[in-house]
Amino acid sequence: MKKNPKTNQINRRTFIEQSAKLAAAGILMNRLPASTRKQISHEGEIKVALVGCGGRGTGAAAQAILADEDVRLVAIADVFEDQATQCYQNLIDRFGDSGKVKASPETTFIGFDGYKEAIDMADVVILTTPPGFRPQHFEYAVEKNKQIFMEKPVATDVSGIKRVLEAGKQASAKKLNVIVGLQRHYQKNYREVKKLLDRNRIGEIVSGQVYWNSGGVWVRPRKPEQTELEYQMRNWYYFNWVCGDHIVEQHIHNIDVANWFIGSVPASAQGMGGREVRKGPDHGQIFDHHFVEFTYPDGQVIASQCRHQKGCMNRVEEVFQGTKGNVHVHSGNYGLVTSSKGRNIYKHQDENDIDPYQQEHNELFAAIKAGKYKYNDIERGAHSTMTAILGRMATYSGQVITWDEAMASNHKLVPELHSFNDTAPILPDENGNYPVPVPGKTRFI
Repeated sequence: MKKNPKTNQINRRTFIEQSAKLAAAGILMNRLPASTRKQISHEGEIKVALVGCGGRGTGAAAQAILADEDVRLVAIADVFEDQATQCYQNLIDRFGDSGKVKASPETTFIGFDGYKEAIDMADVVILTTPPGFRPQHFEYAVEKNKQIFMEKPVATDVSGIKRVLEAGKQASAKKLNVIVGLQRHYQKNYREVKKLLDRNRIGEIVSGQVYWNSGGVWVRPRKPEQTELEYQMRNWYYFNWVCGDHIVEQHIHNIDVANWFIGSVPASAQGMGGREVRKGPDHGQIFDHHFVEFTYPDGQVIASQCRHQKGCMNRVEEVFQGTKGNVHVHSGNYGLVTSSKGRNIYKHQDENDIDPYQQEHNELFAAIKAGKYKYNDIERGAHSTMTAILGRMATYSGQVITWDEAMASNHKLVPELHSFNDTAPILPDENGNYPVPVPGKTRFI
C-alpha cells in the first residue's frame, strides 16, 4: 500500500512499467477526436480508479464493475489507510474470483495527494470523497482527460462551485462524459413524470414542497491520537467546510428535483433553522433543521424542509402544484400525476425498476464503451449544489439572499491541505465547542 510522499519508493519498477504503458496508450488515444475515440485501454479493458473509499465509494465501485463486463478497478485512493483497506477487502470478497478487481496494495494510494496517482492509472474515475474535496479532484480528472462519475454535492462553498463550473467548461470542450450522482435523473418514475410535465399535463408549476426529514446519520467519536484535522475529516458530516451541512449533503436531492421540474434555479432564498437536538461538540457546527422558501424567476415558490431529529415525522419526497394538476413523487419508485379535480393522469409504482444508483453507471459505461459523448451533468450538479448552499446561507443568516449576490461573493470554506498536521479550517474553543452560525448575526453578503 503506497503512502505519499514516499509513493515512488515502493515497487518503483512496477510503477515505472505501468506508467510507461499508460503513457503509450494515452499518446495513441489522444490522436483521435475525443468525441469518437473509445475510452478503453489497449488491453481492451475500461480501467477505473476509485477516489474516496467510504461506504458510498465502495458501493459506486461495485456498481461500476457491474455496469460492463470489461470494467476493471485498477486503483483506489483515500487519505485513511484503514478505510482504503476495508474498501479493498469488501470488493475482493464480492468480486475476487471474477478478475474485475485488479487494484492491489501496490495500486492503493494513501494521503492527500494519492488521488493523482490513482487517477493517472485509469480511463474512468469515481470521485466519492466528502464533498469539500470534490472541486480539486474534479479539476485534476478533467486536466488528465478522464471520463468521470462524481457524487453530489460537487462543492461546499461558492468558491468550489466556481471551480467546478470552470473545470466543467474544459470537460465539455474535451467531450468528457460526466455524471453527477443525483440519481433521480436516472430513475424511471422521475423520468416518466418529467415527460408528462414537459407535455404540459399539469400546466405551469406554481408552487411545491420538497422534504428530507429523517432521524439523522452517524457520529464518529474523537480518538485521543487524532489531530484536530483528522478528527474533523473522520466526523466529516458535522463540519461545513468538508460536508456543507445536511441541507447540502442530503437535501440537495429534493432541491435538485425542484430545479429540474421547474427548469430554472431560484432567484432568491429566505428561511430559518437551528440546532434543537443535535447540539453537542460531537455535532460540530451544522444545524439539525432548515426551512427555506426558494423563489424562482417566474414567481414559483418552493418550500424546502430538512430535519435530522429522531422521533419525529420522517418524510423524503417532492410535491408540486400546477395550474392544471399536481405531482407527488419519491425515491421509492413512486410517481403520481393528478388533474386539478383529483383524477389520476398517471401513476407509477414498480418495485422491479432498476436501482437508479446502478442505472447511472450502466448509462455512463455504455456511452464510454460506444465512444460517445452523451452525458454532461456538470452545470446541473453545480447549480443544484449552489441552490442548497444558497438555502444554507439564508438559514444561517436569517436574511433574504439572492442568487446573484451569493454567486458574486468570495465565500470560501476549504483551504489547501497536505497532511493531518495542518491547521483545521475551524477550531474548537476551550470547552470543545465549535463556532455555530447565529441567525441575525452571521453574515455572508
